[in-house]
Amino acid sequence: MKQDGEMLARLVAQADGGPGAADMVMIRALVEEASELGAGRALERLGLADRRAEGDVRELRELLRAWRDAKKAARGAVIGWLARIALALLLLGIAVKTGLVGLVRA
Repeated sequence: MKQDGEMLARLVAQADGGPGAADMVMIRALVEEASELGAGRALERLGLADRRAEGDVRELRELLRAWRDAKKAARGAVIGWLARIALALLLLGIAVKTGLVGLVRA
């Protein structure tokens, strides 16, 4: 990180060096170095600047994908059971309405 900061300081010093020194190439270099430095700091603050970070993020994505799949399966099971219950109640209502329940009792 310190090397990135030093590079940015050198670019800023070059840009301040004299008239016409801050051309588009210099501005782009400044922006690129500053953005890389900022991204590095953000990753450090999040705890993702070490070697294990890539594996950790990959593992978190797998866990999130598994959680979403489990939610989807559970939702499908609940909807399936609700549909079965509704159909059973409908058939029971039809049986009562048509008098089929009396045939079962006899």
